Amino acid sequence: MKNQFSFLLIGLCLLLVLPACDTTSKAGKAGEPVFITPVGVQAYSFRNYFPKDIPGTLDQIQAMGIKEIEGGAGRLPPEEYKKMCDARGISIPSTGASFDQLEKDPAAVAETAKKLGSKFVMCAWVPHERGKFSMADAQKAIKVFNNAGKVLKENGLTFCYHPHGYEFQPYGKGTLLDYIIENTDPKYVSFEMDVFWVQFGGGDPVALLKKYGKRWKMMHLKDMKHGIKKDLTGGTNVEFNVPLGTGQIDMAGILKEGRKLGIAHYFIEDESSSVVDQIPQSIAYLRSLKY
Repeated sequence: MKNQFSFLLIGLCLLLVLPACDTTSKAGKAGEPVFITPVGVQAYSFRNYFPKDIPGTLDQIQAMGIKEIEGGAGRLPPEEYKKMCDARGISIPSTGASFDQLEKDPAAVAETAKKLGSKFVMCAWVPHERGKFSMADAQKAIKVFNNAGKVLKENGLTFCYHPHGYEFQPYGKGTLLDYIIENTDPKYVSFEMDVFWVQFGGGDPVALLKKYGKRWKMMHLKDMKHGIKKDLTGGTNVEFNVPLGTGQIDMAGILKEGRKLGIAHYFIEDESSSVVDQIPQSIAYLRSLKY
């Protein structure tokens, strides 16, 4: 008993004299790289290539040094697609599902995700009248997301909603995006930030990362051409996607904040017709960033 008391006393003394450790900040030291996670890509970036040649497209992705991919390859059975990715050292940590699928059969969504070896399921669009996302739309989304998120969690998966910019309709002292985040259950609903669409809708990516912290689990990285007109439609010319670091988005600030939050999966999404040329430029930019 005496020895136990001595150990407790020593431990208390150490807590009093040792400097407190910051367990929340993961910022690097001066000169260290900012981006330290595996490079990922959103499969939609190669939507014009996959239908023509799935193995060849995956070979291209592998050759770029990409280790993670989000999403499947169209109608190819998930088991077969996973086998192709595995053979190239590419994992599929996240896959997508439509709002309709999540509403009608979230269990089937979970089954597909598990066949891919995914841990996350993301949804990137809530059906609504273009440019007129409403409170009713937001409330329906909250209901569907909470329900589907619960089913996915019961299957060992995490659901993430990917805002698309139209959610920045004003509401109260904030926006309908704030309303969605604040009214979805954190146990069942997380979020994936697409930095392009957040900024296109009038949001501030860094400020939103700070505001909602750990609700953000993943990120789409894409940069935006300077001088373009922004709106609340959630859509614009795909050629406004430019290589990371060459556009108007504070990519360095976003990545530093994302690292503090411990975001583990970043997917480059380039919707332009120059994706094969631009993604290597984006990867080089990510690897060049230093504190």
